[in-house]
Amino acid sequence: MLVLASASPRRRELLTQAGFVFEVHPAHIPEDSEPGEDPIAYVVRLARQKAETVFAGLSRSATADPSTPLRCAQDDSLVVLGADTTVVIDGAILGKPEDAADAARMLRLLSGRTHRVITGVAVVTATRTEVAAEVTAVKFLTISDAEIAAYIATGEPMDKAGAYAIQGRAARWIPRIEGDYFNVVGLPLALVSTLLEGTKG
Repeated sequence: MLVLASASPRRRELLTQAGFVFEVHPAHIPEDSEPGEDPIAYVVRLARQKAETVFAGLSRSATADPSTPLRCAQDDSLVVLGADTTVVIDGAILGKPEDAADAARMLRLLSGRTHRVITGVAVVTATRTEVAAEVTAVKFLTISDAEIAAYIATGEPMDKAGAYAIQGRAARWIPRIEGDYFNVVGLPLALVSTLLEGTKG
């Protein structure tokens, strides 16, 4: 059984689009970066912690009540996928905005520049843990304060790393990317597929 350790609707949609059958059990862990932590190390650490936390929780549930649908956690069939995405510019990690002012700050930073989107991915089973990261460069057009304010008013930026959604209204400001498009949406499907295949070996 494949379990997605994320509440992200975008990750659910992408996994479904790619033909995976899975359940969703979000992880609830602190997502603060550690002092001086490299952005790639940061997202990989969070992805791994999410996957390990959910794997441990489902294993305990199955052990406590073998009649539950999670009884497969008692053998090697449980596979938990964790992921975390962040936006990086000038070495600074841009997570989800705290409020409208924070979203505006992030969008002004991105305006007219190229930034990186980094997703850490972790796959945890009873016998192994696989982790990796995907990096995509994203070019933004210059956007005005009025455009930023109108975009924030739609509410779209508020639950997105870097305060934008490439698959949403922000698409009009992104003339090119270098790398995996799905990584920018929130889940690099080719990388995920490779890691999941690795668990079958």
